[in-house]
Amino acid sequence: MDKSNKSEEKWLIPVLIALIGALMSILDSSIVNVAIPTMMHVFNTDTSTIEWVVTVYMLALGVVVPFSGWTGERYGYKQVYMAAMVIFTVGSLLCAVSWSVNSLIVSRVLQALGGGMIMPTTMTMIKKIVPKNKFGTAMGVIGIALLMGPAIGPTVGGYLVEYIDWRWIFTINLPIGVIGILLSYFFLPEISTSKVGNLDIAGGLISATMLFTLLLALSKGADWGWTSEPTVLLLYISSVTFILFIYIELTSKNPLLNIRVFKYTTFAMANFMSIITNIALFSGIFFIPLFLQNIRGLGALETGLIMLPGALVSGLMMPISGKLYDHVGPRFMSMAGITCLCYTIYLFHNIDINTPTTTIMLWMVLRGAGTSFASMPAQTASIDSVPQEDVGAASAISNIVSRISGSFGIAILTEILNSRVSFYTASMNSQLTSRNLGLSELTQKFSSYFGSGHIAQPLEIASIKGLVAQASFVRSLDDIFIITSCFTILGLIPAFFLKKSEASKDESIIPE
Repeated sequence: MDKSNKSEEKWLIPVLIALIGALMSILDSSIVNVAIPTMMHVFNTDTSTIEWVVTVYMLALGVVVPFSGWTGERYGYKQVYMAAMVIFTVGSLLCAVSWSVNSLIVSRVLQALGGGMIMPTTMTMIKKIVPKNKFGTAMGVIGIALLMGPAIGPTVGGYLVEYIDWRWIFTINLPIGVIGILLSYFFLPEISTSKVGNLDIAGGLISATMLFTLLLALSKGADWGWTSEPTVLLLYISSVTFILFIYIELTSKNPLLNIRVFKYTTFAMANFMSIITNIALFSGIFFIPLFLQNIRGLGALETGLIMLPGALVSGLMMPISGKLYDHVGPRFMSMAGITCLCYTIYLFHNIDINTPTTTIMLWMVLRGAGTSFASMPAQTASIDSVPQEDVGAASAISNIVSRISGSFGIAILTEILNSRVSFYTASMNSQLTSRNLGLSELTQKFSSYFGSGHIAQPLEIASIKGLVAQASFVRSLDDIFIITSCFTILGLIPAFFLKKSEASKDESIIPE
């Protein structure tokens, strides 16, 4: 075996070990959703209570991320990664044996405290372990978790719930977690850290308050109402604490997060681009399943199987895009990815109930390829553009931006969707009333909304209301994809400013 192959083996093994934890933590963000109806029945609870099983995981996940950089530098990234894996695995065990909805919610918090530390710690370890000219390839491997996790979660969860038992969505983490912990102990190298001061307690408390209130508002705003007192209060608190957090971090001798990393143009532009690509990513992950389940009437497992090819392609393309990053840098790849992503999102504005399943799957495959070429270079460039001592802070900030932008995108697009549904429903009802259309004319009119093949028999009066609702949803979804496509093209602006770090010194612990 030649020297280059030996070198590659040295860094590839730690990267694959890190991938285990990354995939587990991200997969668990989406795998639980399909089990919500079953858990409601098992625990005999209502929707408003069971939703906290998902919400608290998202909140705890976001709140703990800012602490990842400091804990890694203070106690060692290998040790923090292993501790996070242990906490996540124990949390999964407690979720699997939960005896009430309250015990499940508390266990999900513990699970998220571990899961939230895994991803930023992973990214920092990769930067510190991998040779500089292989960093893109390594991040591409980790990117498999970033893109495949949210998409395959519903498929895996749907299969486990339907054919085995809902508790297996947590039980499945146990053997994987134990294997990951053992592999980490024996094969992850010790990683040198810089000397850090005491924990920035003020910054930590303020950041936790800021992220908790913001994420809770984005999660519950649609249910509570965006102008309701609880939502407005949460947004007000998050805004005030955000300003206070900036002031504390800029004036502290030992800031929890060194936000001065935004002075690096590539880091700032990469995070700006990540906001855009995350919103584009979640527009597909969130709204396409809604269409397939609400309009097509498919189950969670069937929906997941339709989404699966796109997820697999995006995951498989990540290492390829990472390899290209090492050779050509992020600018060209990102601009090509944004262009492809914009076009494929626009294709979805033609979707209706008669769109062939194979066509939807093809669009998802093309979208997955575009997403991998758009997101991977931005994520990699953001970490690659800062000095080694700031990598922990950069990883944490990038993860925070990713989580907030995803939640923000879903909240805003959902509000737009609801607004357009109301508009189209009122418009159609008005047309039907004012024209006093007969049943044959109604049949013809709804055929124009759904496609000529859907409505073969004359309409019954009782079905008109349901068809109005479905037609309104489909047309509103078309608007969402046009809006998202136009927004996505803005990603070309930050993509143009991305560049590969040209620092000459390779500070990785496994240099080539």
